[in-house]
Amino acid sequence: MTKRILSAVFYVIFLINIGFYGTAFSAQYAGMVTDARSGEILHSENADKRLSPASLTKMMTLYIAFEAIKNGEISEKTLVKISNKAASEPPSKLGLRAGQKIRLEYLIRAAAIMSANDAATAIGEAISGSEAAFARRMNKTAKALGMTRTTFKNAHGLTEEGHLSTARDMTILGRQLIYGYPGYYSLFSRITDNTGVRNVRHTNRKFLSNYKGADGIKTGYTRAAGFNLVASAERGNERIIGTIFGGKSTASRNKKMVELLDLGFKKAPSTVSLSKPPNPIYTNKIIVAKKYVIKPTKRPYVSGSLTVITDMVQQVSFKINEAIIATQSDLKETKPILPGIKTQIYTPTQRPGFKTKAIIKTTSQPFRVITRSIDNGPKKWAINVGAFTTKDRAEKQLIKTAMTEIDLLKSAKRRILHHPRGWQANFINLSKTSAEVTCKRLELQGHNCRLLAPGV
Repeated sequence: MTKRILSAVFYVIFLINIGFYGTAFSAQYAGMVTDARSGEILHSENADKRLSPASLTKMMTLYIAFEAIKNGEISEKTLVKISNKAASEPPSKLGLRAGQKIRLEYLIRAAAIMSANDAATAIGEAISGSEAAFARRMNKTAKALGMTRTTFKNAHGLTEEGHLSTARDMTILGRQLIYGYPGYYSLFSRITDNTGVRNVRHTNRKFLSNYKGADGIKTGYTRAAGFNLVASAERGNERIIGTIFGGKSTASRNKKMVELLDLGFKKAPSTVSLSKPPNPIYTNKIIVAKKYVIKPTKRPYVSGSLTVITDMVQQVSFKINEAIIATQSDLKETKPILPGIKTQIYTPTQRPGFKTKAIIKTTSQPFRVITRSIDNGPKKWAINVGAFTTKDRAEKQLIKTAMTEIDLLKSAKRRILHHPRGWQANFINLSKTSAEVTCKRLELQGHNCRLLAPGV
């Protein structure tokens, strides 16, 4: 009888070990804390141990996507056809179907915000033709960034033999995303966003909402990796990056990240010279055929600095002047860009008979100009330009958007609404035409915008 009881006890212990230690608790812990401004390491533990990065991998997938857009290899508006491989990726996923076509910008949002594996694979295939070719590019980019102990095998981070990285390397990558692509970095702090298929929610929204100054970056979990996280937070002039591999649970990982970031803010000097990481240096340059020669306008980064906002206004003014100069040549009328709206687009051949009022992002022509007649319709429409973790971030987004579209939004009112999905940044008091034209312009510049009908 005693032997039976002992056997039962040992069996229960065995099951517990299999159920817990065999899954989330099997991963080895590694951590690092860095002053993002200078790159100074403030704390590290097992930082060079090669471990499974899980979905932290998508940071590199997105970095290359931003790089490809910047280089003119692909556009945010490119329609990506979903392959059987991408559609069959296991969750977390957006639920894309083989043969379906979806814009690259929606795949980027899905990979950044909800960590969709099907979206990550589709991004890689769209840029490099296959996931294997994309993995080779990932490794070239990692080497060029100084990630010396990282090897990528896929675009999503699901467990695969040899797919390994370190806390140090992922910290390097996180810093590159912050300073290399500040306009895109805001993606990593969005609590929710539209992906063209459905609205998605951030995988780490609780931490982003609860930790003061947190604004990204990426979570990751697999059985082999445990609960991983690269997080960044900014307070005043200080910005800290924390990296964790091998957390035991979401709650314990987030608790540990709070400790690491608090340690970073305690150790970091109040003022330090900003030393941005250098751009990647490729020994064997990645040669691509540029499909989109005209590069997308860089999204301005608003930090609250008057200098930054002034520079942004100057850039917008310069673009407006360029478009006006372009219209001095002969112009030819083409099809309206917005059906049902009084808009016209022109390309050089015939002089227009009216004043230019607005610009649309260029594609194959040197300039695309959109004009609209005066619209005196009822001003009951609104637009939403994002949901954010704090009221302050929502206000900054409204300021940035207002500076970008001064003419169209001069009569609009800014309104911030608190919602379970984040602080909603809205412009209200717009006519239907003004709202539609503003959203179209913002979308063509790579910004997020959603129409809100009266009563919504």
